[in-house]
Amino acid sequence: MVTGRPRTSLQRRLFGWLMLPLLVVLPLLGWALYQQVWLSAQGWLDDGLEDTALTLAGQIDRRGGTLRVDVSATMDRVLRFDRQDDVFYVVLGPAGEVLQGDAGLVDVQPRPRPLPAGSTVHSNVRLRERALRLVQLGRACGEGACQVLVAETLHKRDTLRREIGAHVLMNGLALALLLAAAGWWAVRQGLSPLTGLSAELERRDLHRLTPLTAKLPRELVPLQAAFNRLFERLSLAAGTQREFLADAAHQLRTPLTSLQTEIELAMLEPHDARMDPLLERLRQRVVRSARLAQQLLSLARTEDRSVDLGQPLDLRDVATESGQDWAHRALPAGMDLGFELAPALARGHALLLREALENLIHNAVSYAGAGARITVRCGSTGSRTWLEVEDNGPGIPPAERPAAMQRFRRGGQASGTGSGLGLAIAADIVARHGGRLDLLDAHGGPGLRARISLPAA
Repeated sequence: MVTGRPRTSLQRRLFGWLMLPLLVVLPLLGWALYQQVWLSAQGWLDDGLEDTALTLAGQIDRRGGTLRVDVSATMDRVLRFDRQDDVFYVVLGPAGEVLQGDAGLVDVQPRPRPLPAGSTVHSNVRLRERALRLVQLGRACGEGACQVLVAETLHKRDTLRREIGAHVLMNGLALALLLAAAGWWAVRQGLSPLTGLSAELERRDLHRLTPLTAKLPRELVPLQAAFNRLFERLSLAAGTQREFLADAAHQLRTPLTSLQTEIELAMLEPHDARMDPLLERLRQRVVRSARLAQQLLSLARTEDRSVDLGQPLDLRDVATESGQDWAHRALPAGMDLGFELAPALARGHALLLREALENLIHNAVSYAGAGARITVRCGSTGSRTWLEVEDNGPGIPPAERPAAMQRFRRGGQASGTGSGLGLAIAADIVARHGGRLDLLDAHGGPGLRARISLPAA
């Protein structure tokens, strides 16, 4: 029996190990993808600023020995046009003098250093608490290099960064959920043969020890073979036990019957009357031992797996045969045994079911008490057929009924000399037939009603 805290299922453990790399790798891949996309997007935006800087550099001209930047008012508006950001530019001469544009742009932090002609630098700067993206271009002009600076605020860049982050996050979450669902499904499919094997093992008992024949993955074949070897050993041990039990019961029946006959003959012969109680006690002990031997033989027959339990039969015939047998037995004084029988078609083994009924009747006769009324009934209701024995004796308290159907267990209020095997044998026989034995209250009064319920044929 498994005790203590239940362990995590194998399915959850496998799923957890599958998801662990996903939880570690997927965020790293998402961050790398975000960085790649953002760097590409920022490169495109920087290319736009660099195009503006190249346009301004193309307007630098030396006329009459003086550097000039030919930018009209219309061109200035075009260069500064942006629906989201503010654009600034300035063109500096070789000595750092302002040739055109926003002179305040030279005060950005950190200050840009002069670049040689043909060089370009992109950087993030600040101008009076405003964050800007700056492109600086060096352009040959005369004896030195002019500097073209173009900058813009970061509104569209921040918006684009947020959108890229949101899209990467949403797609990453969707991918994670998809992979988790696929992993869960794959684990379930992979473990389904093991689940089927467990269900098949749950249905096995000492009456069904045939080898497992399910087609399993290669990894589970050794486990199936180990179970089959275990079933083979259990079957051999159970068969040896049944044979010993049957042989012992059979060997005991003949001497016990002879001993009972000898005692009864001794009671008929002339003898001292003071010996009658002793002889009666001996006879009762021998009768009880013979009954026990018969029950042990029935128990061995019950566990015989070669018995065909699929024979069509009528429980009414089973009860009738038992009634004819009991008609020739001596019932205790004042005891009434009656039968109320109706057609009840089922499938099973007539001899075993009769043995179960015999045990129920014998229990009622033994424990119901003097003057008891015992009724045997059978019939069918829907998809079930039933056979029951009812008496108006003291009965068994509901709390003790489950224990009363165990071997060598008797009710706390039971009288007589029973061995505690009758109900257990009947329950085993009924269980082998796919039915159940219930101990119920008697109809309309004290007593016990033992009811056998079987699937209808």
